[in-house]
Amino acid sequence: MISEDKIKDIIAEVMGSMAAGGQAPAGQASAVQDSPAPEACEELCDLTAVDLRKELLVPEPCNPEAYLKMKETTPARIGIWRAGPRPLTRSLLRFRADHAVAQDAVFSNVSDEFVESMGLFQITSSCRDKDHFLTRPDLGRKLDDETIALLKEKCKMSPRVQIYIADGLSSTAIETNAKDAYNSILQGLKGHGIETGTPFFLKYGRVPAMDVISEVLTPEVTVLLIGERPGLATGESMSCYMAYKASTTMPEANRTVISNIHKGGTPAVEAGAHIADIVKTMLEQKASGLDLKL
Repeated sequence: MISEDKIKDIIAEVMGSMAAGGQAPAGQASAVQDSPAPEACEELCDLTAVDLRKELLVPEPCNPEAYLKMKETTPARIGIWRAGPRPLTRSLLRFRADHAVAQDAVFSNVSDEFVESMGLFQITSSCRDKDHFLTRPDLGRKLDDETIALLKEKCKMSPRVQIYIADGLSSTAIETNAKDAYNSILQGLKGHGIETGTPFFLKYGRVPAMDVISEVLTPEVTVLLIGERPGLATGESMSCYMAYKASTTMPEANRTVISNIHKGGTPAVEAGAHIADIVKTMLEQKASGLDLKL
C-alpha cells in the first residue's frame, strides 16, 4: 500500500510539472494559459485561488480572445479540456476542491462569536442539530412554544420592519455578507425615516419560518437574510426574502427575493441599499411579491 506521504509527493510532482510548462498529455497540443498555473510547492497548492474566468486550458483555440471574453460572463466550467474522455487532473482537482467548499458551507455552523459581534440574541428552530435540519426541512420552518415566548419577551412588537438573520444552507454566506448587508439596510431605512424592530439570529432556519415570526411579532414588513444553497461557483451566496404582512397562509408568490448577494454577484453593501429602497416601496404600496410594482 502506498503511504500518504508518497501520494502527496506524487501529487506535488504532477502539480510542479504543470506549473513548469502546462503540458498536455502525450498526443495533445500544449494548453493555452491565460493565467499562470499554481506554483510548484512542497505543500499542496490552493486550487480555489485560481480565477476560472481567466484560465483557458483548450489547446490551440481558433479565437482565444473570444473564448476568454465568453468566460468572463459566467462562472460555468467552460474551456477546461480533457485527457481522452476524462477531465484533466487539474480540472478534476479543482472540481473536488470547489465541492469541498460547498460542503463546508452546508455542514458548518455560524459561530457564536459572529452572532455576538452583531449584537444579536439567538433562537433555534424546531431542529435539534445540523443533521436534523438537513433531513427534516419541515422542522426548520417551525418554532416551539418556548422560542415563541422568548421572541415576545425580547422583541419589539408590531414594528414597521422586522429584520432577522438565519443560517439557511450556507453558514459561510452569513459570516461573509450578513453584517455589511444588515448595516447597509439599517442605514437606508434610517434615511427613509423607517423604524425597525429587534434583530435576532435564527439557527437552523428555513425561509418559511419568517411567516411564523411575522405572525408572532406582527410587523408590516419582514426581512430575512439567509444563506443560499451553495453550488460549485461559490459557497458564500446569500439571499434576502421580504414580505408584506406575511402569514403562514400566504402563497409563496407574496415573497420578494434578492438573491446572489456576494462579492461575485451583488456586493453586500450595494444589496443592502437596494433592499432598503424595496422595503420603502412595499410600505408605500402595502404589497410584496407579484403584487409589488417595482
